Amino acid sequence: MTTSAEHKSPISQVELSHIGEGSVAYLRKMSSDDLRGRFPGIIEIAPGLELWALFAANGKPILLSDAKEQALAGAMENDLIPVAIH
Repeated sequence: MTTSAEHKSPISQVELSHIGEGSVAYLRKMSSDDLRGRFPGIIEIAPGLELWALFAANGKPILLSDAKEQALAGAMENDLIPVAIH
């Protein structure tokens, strides 16, 4: 006996990166030490700060804030549904 899961095609990473595109944004608490790779061209920020980052569904950075409420407001202003990730 086979299950329906065996008949489904796997989703490619490209397809996965487009799920939620234009409607979902990911909110993530980050340390300023971890920003360099995720926010290209970012100015120098003091080490050890806790910040809130908002990313598009495809991982592209949208904004960075020191306040969670501002990051959530940024999502709402862009008509995006914020989803927290850990």
